[in-house]
Amino acid sequence: MLIINDLNVHYGGIHALRGISIDVPDNKIVSLIGANGAGKSTTLRSIMGIVKSTSGEIIYKDNDISKSKTKDIVEHGLALVPEGRRIFPDLTVVENLTLGAYWRKDKQGIQKDMNWVFELFPILKEREWQKAGTMSGGEQQMLAVGRALMTKPQLLAMDEPSLGLAPLIVKDIFNIIKEIHSQGVTILLVEQNAKAALEISDYGYVLETGSVALEGEGKKLLNDDQVRKAYLGEAI
Repeated sequence: MLIINDLNVHYGGIHALRGISIDVPDNKIVSLIGANGAGKSTTLRSIMGIVKSTSGEIIYKDNDISKSKTKDIVEHGLALVPEGRRIFPDLTVVENLTLGAYWRKDKQGIQKDMNWVFELFPILKEREWQKAGTMSGGEQQMLAVGRALMTKPQLLAMDEPSLGLAPLIVKDIFNIIKEIHSQGVTILLVEQNAKAALEISDYGYVLETGSVALEGEGKKLLNDDQVRKAYLGEAI
């Protein structure tokens, strides 16, 4: 579904991505793990057209989208749950979700997807007229995921969805990711919680200083000594 070939990104004099190549097959969960500054978020922002690449290809459904506008990328079925949630604090839950569907004209489909979001996150239904800025961090993260789902994505990119959340909420978020995937949505997941990410991933990539240092099936990476020592905090 999504293939990145030899992607390079520069921020001024900083070479942020150094020729990375990543494959995200249809209906799979693929994770990117690595330390802060490894290039994980830059990869997602490049895919979404927020950051422009210096060279390389971003192929989505056989089309190179590396020069496309973010609006067009979203309309073709890619969505991003950004790091830090980035909800609209002064708008209600329903208004935030409605903005997620800003480009869509299918009113029945929009209502169907909003009902789906409320099924995934019952707390959002209970708080539908509450201003988003007054909600807890976990509730805001659920809203950020729900807003992205309102774009009707075929591929959902998620940037640190568990960041700053209590362990019980983290467990809920990962269960929801699995449920979304079971509904036919392909997932590209950036996470510092390497163990939780790799446990649900079909395939994973380890990024170090803008390069792919290691890759493999999620469960194999979980058992890799290098990954266990560097990212799972285990003594080898």
